[in-house]
Amino acid sequence: MPVRLKKFIGTILMILLVVVYAVLATAYASLHLAEASGWIHLVYFFFTGILWVVPAMFLIRWMETGPKR
Repeated sequence: MPVRLKKFIGTILMILLVVVYAVLATAYASLHLAEASGWIHLVYFFFTGILWVVPAMFLIRWMETGPKR
């Protein structure tokens, strides 16, 4: 697969990943953490804010690999 096509597909997937992840994390917090204290919200959003980096890291690594010979 050409590198330009991989980067285009990866960019679209990255945007979808961030949007879907943000919606799901916020929906979960709204449903399950509505009555929790501010500290629980702070810890939850800190970890969920960092957690999306893991799949993004694998996606970026895939985007940067060259074509197979």
